[in-house]
Amino acid sequence: MATLPDLNLLITLDVLLSEGSVAKAARRLRLSPSAMSRALARLREVTGDPLLVRAGRGLVPTPHALDLRERVAPLVREAEAVLRPAEGLDLARLTRTFTLRTREGFVESFGVALVNRVAREAPGVRLRFAPKPDKGSTPLRDGAVDLETGVVGDSMGPEVRAQALFRDRFVGVARTGHPLGQGTLTPARFAAARHIAVARREHDADRRHAPVDAALEPLGLMRDVAVIVGDFSAALTLARATDLVATVPERHTLTLRKGLFSFALPVDVPEITVSLLWHPRLDADPAHRWLRGCVREVCGES
Repeated sequence: MATLPDLNLLITLDVLLSEGSVAKAARRLRLSPSAMSRALARLREVTGDPLLVRAGRGLVPTPHALDLRERVAPLVREAEAVLRPAEGLDLARLTRTFTLRTREGFVESFGVALVNRVAREAPGVRLRFAPKPDKGSTPLRDGAVDLETGVVGDSMGPEVRAQALFRDRFVGVARTGHPLGQGTLTPARFAAARHIAVARREHDADRRHAPVDAALEPLGLMRDVAVIVGDFSAALTLARATDLVATVPERHTLTLRKGLFSFALPVDVPEITVSLLWHPRLDADPAHRWLRGCVREVCGES
């Protein structure tokens, strides 16, 4: 197996050839003269050329050294540029597609403001909104998704970064004129109504794990669930045209609930925190940082 080259020697060679002096090169690299002499000996061995030869009291480069000087300097500058922190972002020239994975309701509630903000600041950027059928972090890990919104759960990979966007609470939703809108809404009246449960996957349909059912259970109550659907949008569509009642996040479904009767739940259900999620490899990416800021501000303003 071939020995890997010591790329640190490129920096040493660049300084030696630009200074033309072992002593000056040693001071510039903060090495002792003896250490620099050993480095020059190593360079001579690697290149098979004396590189610098004595002429009177000084050193002069060989023809091969002159050729290397023209080639090495750009290599070192390029390497230094690669290892420098990312430079400022020119949004006007940015051309990139970002994929955001969100649950239904996010685009309807926040999408217009986000699209307008992005178009105004970076017209070359394209946003792709992808559905979120599960909470797994694989799409973030493999790069299929740039950003995601959701509630942090046990299925989220430990390396995923999360930043809170907003707090949300669950509300009840029914058609305008629904009987629950008349009189005092008690937990018993609410539970006795016919309900729509939202479960993205089959095993999520166990109502004991739903926050509203967990709040009703100590009272000896359970919702009368007539229909189970896979998302909030479907639940609200059914609630709009039937006597069924849906329970959905308030802010996340703001636009979807227009024209419907929304009401505070008669039991205490814990609020949820909707967060912005991304993979740590994108932490320092300037364009990604900018987009994260856009999403945070849009959600904070809505």
